[in-house]
Amino acid sequence: MKSLKRPSLERTCLAAASALALALSLTACGPEAAKPEAAAPAAPTVADPAVSSLEMAVDPATLGFNPAAFEKAKADIEAGIAAGKIPGGLFLVAKGGKVVNITAVGTEGPGDPDPVTPETIFRIYSMSKPIVSVATMQLVEDGKIGLDDPISKYIPEFANPKVLVGKGETRPAAREITVRDLLSHKSGLIYGIFAAPDDELGKMYMAAGDVSYDITALELSKAIAALPLAFDPGSAWTYSRSTDVLGAVIEKAAGKPLDVLLEEQIFTPLGMNDTHFYLEEDEFNRLAEPPATIPPLSTPKVKQPMLSGGGGLNSTTEDYFRFTEMLRNKGTYRGVEIIKPETLDTMLKDEIATGVNRKAWFYDAMPGSGFGLGFGLIPINPADPAAGKYFTWSGYAGTNMWIDPVNDITTIFMMQNNEASQDFRPLHGQWVYGGYSPATTSGPAAGAAPQ
Repeated sequence: MKSLKRPSLERTCLAAASALALALSLTACGPEAAKPEAAAPAAPTVADPAVSSLEMAVDPATLGFNPAAFEKAKADIEAGIAAGKIPGGLFLVAKGGKVVNITAVGTEGPGDPDPVTPETIFRIYSMSKPIVSVATMQLVEDGKIGLDDPISKYIPEFANPKVLVGKGETRPAAREITVRDLLSHKSGLIYGIFAAPDDELGKMYMAAGDVSYDITALELSKAIAALPLAFDPGSAWTYSRSTDVLGAVIEKAAGKPLDVLLEEQIFTPLGMNDTHFYLEEDEFNRLAEPPATIPPLSTPKVKQPMLSGGGGLNSTTEDYFRFTEMLRNKGTYRGVEIIKPETLDTMLKDEIATGVNRKAWFYDAMPGSGFGLGFGLIPINPADPAAGKYFTWSGYAGTNMWIDPVNDITTIFMMQNNEASQDFRPLHGQWVYGGYSPATTSGPAAGAAPQ
């Protein structure tokens, strides 16, 4: 039998010990013992991982959803399984924190009889980026890092950057890379693995260890720092190793490894006890696998030095829903504040709206699209960009999430096949909005399909 998600006794004990230590320190303050006053109940500091985040709506129809759209989701996923594209998949939709649909179809891997469930662990790849971006903004709130700090303050090797002109020639960059540039992918860095085979800078990245897991993120960052940039920082948007470098930057700023930082600042407070860079042995049998013909990029069962802030996390639908619900609720989940509402507002401001070369932007054909600090900002209704935007990001193996603040809708899709992700992504909007009738005219028309 597969292991089930359970609360961590160690975390529970640590939380209790911390509370006791705090109480003892408070009673010891002052030159003499004072009569304690009745104190207001303390706000919760940890969401209970034993209580599921998946609170089901009594009747989705009362929230504006026609179940027929969810039947289409089931049929589309079943068709993908029948075609051998994926062993299984899971699609979740919620409104106002109430889950109106969980469509779980197929199994956790080829030849694996265990069905996909909300506790199945998926490689979420680039859906790690929003998590690391939030952790960065926590440090900004704490004054440990500044958005406009040059990253050479934390990793000196990034001082005095140069821009590749071509054929090995470089020129001095107009300025240094900042933390904001990393968050918004305007750094001048690239992904070597996604570059064209004959791309000069891409070859440099691959030689520097672009896909290596046997080095740390800091070591990779220092190797990248020795290479030229693709463009002046702040001048263009290009998807890149920015969040991996950001992970190394916040390790330096916080004075602790990225996995420890995320555990302390996000995973434990939210009760995300199945979200890690590398799995514990009792979690191995819940890991989803792609079709046998598709080799995964990561090996979560083998612990390695690399903690990839840009694509190294593994998570469950239940866990990631806690994170998206925190975002939907403006930084707080079940009384636990992760970031302040005004901090999230800053993250959702378009950083590439004007004065930035958008040639490489994935959604540039979609009017009104943009990118903030860790999130894509995409029109809810492509036919009516003024209707508002949802914020989102996807993972290499086809996972996807978005939060629609106009209609108070959250959605998550989990699968494992990078070669089939484009087959499913255009369907997500149909599944969510195909049978949805918003209460006001500000939302998408029925059938509107975000990409």
